[in-house]
Amino acid sequence: MPLPIILAVGAAIAGASGVGAGISGGVKMKIANDKVKEATERDKNNVARMERKQNEATSTMDRVGRKELEILKSFEKFQDLIERIQNRPDFKQIHRNNVTIPQYNPEDIKNAHVGAAVLLGGLGGAAVGTAGGFAAAGATTAAVMALGTASTGTAIASLSGAAATNATLAALGGGAVAAGGGGMALGTAVLGGATLGIGLLVGGIIFNFTGRKLSNKADKAWEQMQENEKEINKVVDYLNKLSSAANGFYSSLKSVERIYRSHLEKLEEIEKHKVNWNDFTPEEKLCVENLVLAVGVLYQMCKVQLVLKTSGKQLNQINYSEINKAKKNASEFVNSVND
Repeated sequence: MPLPIILAVGAAIAGASGVGAGISGGVKMKIANDKVKEATERDKNNVARMERKQNEATSTMDRVGRKELEILKSFEKFQDLIERIQNRPDFKQIHRNNVTIPQYNPEDIKNAHVGAAVLLGGLGGAAVGTAGGFAAAGATTAAVMALGTASTGTAIASLSGAAATNATLAALGGGAVAAGGGGMALGTAVLGGATLGIGLLVGGIIFNFTGRKLSNKADKAWEQMQENEKEINKVVDYLNKLSSAANGFYSSLKSVERIYRSHLEKLEEIEKHKVNWNDFTPEEKLCVENLVLAVGVLYQMCKVQLVLKTSGKQLNQINYSEINKAKKNASEFVNSVND
């Protein structure tokens, strides 16, 4: 075969090989780019899913916290009505099936309703998650703490709005930073939520993946996405459980509240005609006893810490033990009234 022909054939073969290699390289690049895009999209969807659960959990916890504060605040009316009853018993010996009323302490009730009024007044200007923070830490405890003194020397109970909330958070943090305390930031952490929202309800685990950028290398991007997904799944599972626990607790709280509100109205109606315990009929006395028992149950329920803080980069613990105990007491009380 003449040399020119041989060279031409060789060139053709080499050219074909080059085209093949180019096609193969192009395919590999496309596959790699597609993998990076898929990893990025999946990571974006995971973050969006987690944020939806954050919002759901925050909303649920806020609903519980606000309801607890509303109940505690309403104790002012209860206390006024009870104090009007002359020759009333001390209500220490009320037993109903498995429900025994805690010792009735007027001062505790007063502190709770005054503090709750302060906190409720501040919720309008507070960040999302503040009420949920109160629920996480126990609304009764937060309400009583709200009677402290702000860093300015002004009684927190005399403040209102965001100023009351901010002063309360600072007081919970050991006072203003300028005075050597932890300030609002620490107070927020003490509550387990508040102005930082659901983050502190979850705990120290790092789950803010929104700003993270995946590698532009396919295998690395996929690996990073899977690591993120694993952590996000963990947080989402926790948030689902927290929402479920909070919703169950809320339902129990509402079941007792309905009886409490009903009996509160009945007592108010009774006192339009009589205020001497000796003049009350057996049915009216039972109404008062049920009301006092309801207050005791609600007061204890509002003390429950729904979330227990953990240390380090861990998820907080859902306080199932106290939540279930409170729900059991609520159920026994409701059943005892309906029997």
